[in-house]
Amino acid sequence: MARRKKVYEGKAKILYEGPEPGTLVQYFKDDATAFNAEKKDVIDGKGVLNNRLSEFFMTGLNQLGVPTHFMKRLNMREQLIRAVEVVPLEVIVRNYAAGTLAKRLGLEEGTMLPRPIVEFCYKDDSLGDPLVAEEHIIAFGWASQQDLDDMVALALRVNDFMTGVLYGVGIRLADFKIEIGRVWDGDFQRLIVADEISPDSCRLWDIETGRKLDKDVFRRDLGDLADAYTEVARRLGVLPSNATHLPKPTLIN
Repeated sequence: MARRKKVYEGKAKILYEGPEPGTLVQYFKDDATAFNAEKKDVIDGKGVLNNRLSEFFMTGLNQLGVPTHFMKRLNMREQLIRAVEVVPLEVIVRNYAAGTLAKRLGLEEGTMLPRPIVEFCYKDDSLGDPLVAEEHIIAFGWASQQDLDDMVALALRVNDFMTGVLYGVGIRLADFKIEIGRVWDGDFQRLIVADEISPDSCRLWDIETGRKLDKDVFRRDLGDLADAYTEVARRLGVLPSNATHLPKPTLIN
């Protein structure tokens, strides 16, 4: 399809105008960032892998009746998505202690939590996406109490689906983050899963070895990030078992 007007560019994706009103084209870049973009690199093929993996997870959620913005994959790097009003929050679900939770509470990484914990962070790169309480969210009008209840319910349904699918291929879902968007169906507002679901936004650990198969490979210099993402894709059947690093297509403006 012809390139359309750029609407937004983030650290890992670009949004373009879609072919129909209420749609966007989401392009996955090869850029890798960590520590609020203090660490940067370009990983050939990363965008292709994340496009296919996000398609896999979003399609599965749609089939289960968990609404998402995903409509269809257009090519190796682009998806057609529904335009949404993004709630300015990251919704994080944690099954095991890792990352900032382990640091905040002095927990050993890998400690299984008593139950899935849902946290919210305010989306603002200049502030480092700070952790916020439900009181902050309601007081500042980012979401209502009903919105929060619906967001927690959505996040836990995503967690149930992802945990089961990944466990079936020998991967432990330690934690993940999603974004939520508002859409209108007539006079009624709905909340749906937006952005992406990929190893960029999850912590994935091999159940047998503990090997990290997510962006922590890049954060901690643990090896080749594309190899880790390719392994996830292979296990899920998203790529052929003999696939290697994917070439970086030329972006035509």
